[in-house]
Amino acid sequence: MGDSFDYFVVFAEMRTGSNFLEANLNAFDGLSCQGEAFNPHFIGYPNRSEILGVTLEQRTADPMTLIRAVRGEQGVMAGFRFFHDHDPRVLSIVLNDPRCAKIVLTRNPVDSYVSLKIARATGQWKLTDVRRRKEAGKIRFDGGEFKSHVQELQDFQVNLMQALQKTGQTAFYVAYEDLQDVDVMNGVVRFLGQDATLEELDASLKRQNPSSLEQKVSNFSEVSGALADLDRFNLNRTPNFEPRRGAVVPSYTTAASTPLLYLPIRSGPEYEVYEWLAAIDGVSPEDLPRKYNQKTLRKWRRANPGHRSFTVVRHPVARIHHAFCSKILGDGPGSYAQIRKTLRKVFKVPLPKDPNDDSYDIVAHRAAFLAFLGFVKANLSGQTSLRIDSHWASQCEVLRGFGEVALPDMIVREEEMLAYLPVLAMQVGRMETPEPTKATEDSPHALSSIYDQEIEALVQSIYQRDYLNFGFGSWR
Repeated sequence: MGDSFDYFVVFAEMRTGSNFLEANLNAFDGLSCQGEAFNPHFIGYPNRSEILGVTLEQRTADPMTLIRAVRGEQGVMAGFRFFHDHDPRVLSIVLNDPRCAKIVLTRNPVDSYVSLKIARATGQWKLTDVRRRKEAGKIRFDGGEFKSHVQELQDFQVNLMQALQKTGQTAFYVAYEDLQDVDVMNGVVRFLGQDATLEELDASLKRQNPSSLEQKVSNFSEVSGALADLDRFNLNRTPNFEPRRGAVVPSYTTAASTPLLYLPIRSGPEYEVYEWLAAIDGVSPEDLPRKYNQKTLRKWRRANPGHRSFTVVRHPVARIHHAFCSKILGDGPGSYAQIRKTLRKVFKVPLPKDPNDDSYDIVAHRAAFLAFLGFVKANLSGQTSLRIDSHWASQCEVLRGFGEVALPDMIVREEEMLAYLPVLAMQVGRMETPEPTKATEDSPHALSSIYDQEIEALVQSIYQRDYLNFGFGSWR
């Protein structure tokens, strides 16, 4: 692995043992760790004005100046320590560079938090002589502060992991407890391509607070309560197995001349919004500009400074019922004949051959709709061979896809279109606009004719994230 890397970075945090790790790396003739090279408040170490011939001012103006110096240090492989609050410009550079070796140092967040509190209280960040150790007494454990501490660390670690996964790289992981194992330290060095080994670890740095947690925390009994509130294993997460959706730019629609951009969510009140957009400038819905691509959309946005973009979300029960009626039951243009056939044959959804048949009454409609909901639940969980269609994909996932190209300035709920769409038009200079129309009831049977708490509960189990993020209550 000797030729695999040009330089290295140690991803760590305050009070994780990074000083000790650096001291041992620097004990090897072929390695040179340059401290917190990208700490925004100093360069390398406090009270230093430069490292490797690069000043704080030069590094701040262009971080690549220092990265080139580290990468090009003669006779050794150089590196530096990097914490979550260091120069964010550097993070993307090193994570996307396979020639940069990654070492990830972690520590139990309770221990690192308490150690950090003690260091701040005493002002002592390193200890080389136990006779000079400063006593802080017991510190007070702040549950809210600790949760923020944990969240910052976890967010940073997740970002590291995802970046390495996406670029096909791996890192050498070291726990705080591993630092006292000379064999592990030698393993780190072999990972960096060095042949030398240490017989013993650096003895200059001493553990500052070796006593138990109970001896260091005044309100130790409250620590368990704070930890109990943390969902360490993310047990309360809302499951999400939907694939990420891209930005479907060709579906984006603008008004004819008013600088408004509509980002439609399928099976929402699309036609009603198109009618309103068209009426603002006195054209028909068919004449609205559509079929954008990213290039033409950027051109429109540049040509319309001050433009506003928006989307409209619909209650999940009303939306999935509309998708069922328009795409599955119906056999007109735009309906899904092949999916309809598969639903009947494979998933045993009791769909009629002809939805206009008088025998397809409210009872049959409710049974077919419930069976379709069962399919959608399995479909969104990745348990079917059929695609997850945009008409029943969760609205949260559709909005996430919007973010790749254009985030909406306003998210309007369907029942609030009458109040908020005219306000949106006022923001771009249209003081008087027509009122949006209300969507007509679905056919062949209205949702109100079959809706009950069984349907509501099933839809809520399917679209938990939509209910949570948009604050939807029951449809009725």
